[in-house]
Amino acid sequence: MMDESTHKIQKAVDQLWEARETGVPCSPVRELIGEVDIDLAYQIQELFNQRVFDQKGYTRSGFKIGLTSPAVQKQLGVDQPDFGVIFHQTDISLSHSVAFEDLMQPKVEAEMAFILGCDVTKTIDDIEDVRKVLDSVYLSMEIVGSRVLNWDIRITDTVADNASASHYILSEHAMEIGDVDFEAAKMKLYENGELKSEGSANACMGNPLNAVLWLCNTFITRGVELKKGDVILSGALGPMVPCTRGAEYRAEIEGLGELSFNIN
Repeated sequence: MMDESTHKIQKAVDQLWEARETGVPCSPVRELIGEVDIDLAYQIQELFNQRVFDQKGYTRSGFKIGLTSPAVQKQLGVDQPDFGVIFHQTDISLSHSVAFEDLMQPKVEAEMAFILGCDVTKTIDDIEDVRKVLDSVYLSMEIVGSRVLNWDIRITDTVADNASASHYILSEHAMEIGDVDFEAAKMKLYENGELKSEGSANACMGNPLNAVLWLCNTFITRGVELKKGDVILSGALGPMVPCTRGAEYRAEIEGLGELSFNIN
């Protein structure tokens, strides 16, 4: 017989899965597990993603970091980022397009993505050491999508919902780590040529490398090793933009060029 905690976890996984499969957003997970038990929310995330692996045949391409903006952390009542898993099957870098029907309450953000140049097997002291484990950096756009109705989320909702991960795209060309200004680089994000969001690299925890540092050390403390070749989406450099069917989205980040995709 299931104990109460196990029952709540399973019910939350089933609820999120039904939303994913039907395209109909669900009620907040916090109604089942409360607003403060982040560890429990990560258990739900892990079981949900295992179902994605087992039933959909998806394979992991890396991880995304969310809640890297102090303003968003304050809004959700937390003092740290969160993470989710990303998949090869949700990488639209080759097609530069995604069907609106494949998205749920989508929003887009522009950020920097990193490729690990080696396995991370121990904690890292500072961002100078982070540079040593990274191979390259890309301009990226992430489409986030919440399976929770009307984005009515708190920290446990978004963690359980795989950090609201959906799809992502990487630029064709990478840059060397030493060639990018990780604090002052400006970002602009356009919808159909109209500027909708702007910011700078320091909007992501002061420096996107700080976000990568947090992720690496968080995983080591959880007994998980990040692997060479993993993609790390490091977090938004400015406000998210709600997505519209038929629109083109284009991002520019100083030093990384520009990138675009369409929603069909």
